[in-house]
Amino acid sequence: MLFNSFAFAIFMPVVFIIYWAIPHKYRWVLLLAASYYFYMSWNVKYVFLILLTTGVSYFAAIYLQKAESKKQKKLILAATAIICLGVLFFFKYFNFVSDSVVKFCSLFALKLNPLTLKLMLPVGISFYTFQTLSYVIDVYKGEIQAERHFGKYATFISFFPQLVAGPIERTANLLPQIKAEHKFDYEQASYGLKLMAWGYFKKIVIADTLSQYVSKIYDAPEQYEGFALVLATLFFTVQIYCDFSGYSDIAIGTAKLLGINLMINFKSPYWSQCIKEFWGRWHISLSTWFRDYVYIPMGGSRVGKLRHYFNLIVTFLVSGLWHGASWTFVIWGGIHGVAQVIENALVPSKYNKSTGLLWFIRVAFVFAFCSFAWIFFVSDSVGDVFYVISHMFYGIGNPSSYLRGGIADIGLAKLPLILICLWIVILAIYDLISLKTDVIKLISDRKKVVRWPAYICLVLIIVFFSQKGIAAEFVYFQF
Repeated sequence: MLFNSFAFAIFMPVVFIIYWAIPHKYRWVLLLAASYYFYMSWNVKYVFLILLTTGVSYFAAIYLQKAESKKQKKLILAATAIICLGVLFFFKYFNFVSDSVVKFCSLFALKLNPLTLKLMLPVGISFYTFQTLSYVIDVYKGEIQAERHFGKYATFISFFPQLVAGPIERTANLLPQIKAEHKFDYEQASYGLKLMAWGYFKKIVIADTLSQYVSKIYDAPEQYEGFALVLATLFFTVQIYCDFSGYSDIAIGTAKLLGINLMINFKSPYWSQCIKEFWGRWHISLSTWFRDYVYIPMGGSRVGKLRHYFNLIVTFLVSGLWHGASWTFVIWGGIHGVAQVIENALVPSKYNKSTGLLWFIRVAFVFAFCSFAWIFFVSDSVGDVFYVISHMFYGIGNPSSYLRGGIADIGLAKLPLILICLWIVILAIYDLISLKTDVIKLISDRKKVVRWPAYICLVLIIVFFSQKGIAAEFVYFQF
């Protein structure tokens, strides 16, 4: 079930009404049933995987708390990680590893037949696997107590607003809220609806509009050259941000309707002055997960310089692999890791707080770098990447022809181009203001003659300028 589907438009009001109508002691039952129904709407078989991961992590945490020796705890933790990550590996990485081994052996004239399994990647498996692992690790470290109520723990893992694409919630934040008694708060629910509306604007107006142009070029990049490749890359830079942050906004807003606060997942990342700041603002729940459970355990920055740089690169390589079973994702992660190493080595931290023209130049540079890196993310193969990079500036010696030809190749008419520019300007202004204040709260505090026209205008834009027809999946569902 997609957030941008008719089914969800029926599902969510029903859940909302029943949730606030029934006593508190039954609400976790409703949330669990709704979450599993939500998940099974993709494929009923998926439910057995999430049940397995939930059950393994639930009992592992209890046994961890009972274990008397450190050796026992390490064995339990290792076994849990092997099972949970093993399921993830089997469905997401088996074919990738098999194909990579065959290609590697072929370099030494060893011919092997690839073993390929016809598996469908379960939606959200990377997200809920990481959520269960963080829970077990936190119990192992003694930071939280093991949850004894299986139903409420299962609700925490499967909570439908953030189940399939995050935010990857921490136990200390979400589980207590699921167990706590909530009273309906009009202001919280109102804020949630407004945040959802903004998320829908980003997803179905901006992201879905741009995706048709991106797909046209990147589905067959070798058929194009010049500015069309540049424009498709820039469009994808905006598309993936609007698509994923739009999902996060809808998820957070949906949770607020149920009296639950999820963590913020994006904070105007394209207004960052450096790559480190970008990753402090982009997919925050995943960035902090890798920081806390990979980077810091490896030593983080509390080691020598070379080891620190090694830790950074390894963390980003693993992050890239998490995003997809392809070398393009690994390289994408590696590029960001190397960029952070270079920043750390060459740019003093005091220069990361520039103002005025220097601030704008640094922001533009980070945006350009991220756009370049996204080429690896969106391309189907390394070969496509090198084609795009080597042909994207073909014909730039004649700027007028270069620009006109690219716009024509991508299929942009004058009105759609104007609208796309308008939507992106609105997005940029919103995010820029968000650096200093909460825009939704800012508008909500205005007088009725100011805020209501803004609400109506946003709804009308969503209604009239959204991509009609089939509800497009969110990009991060594939991860």
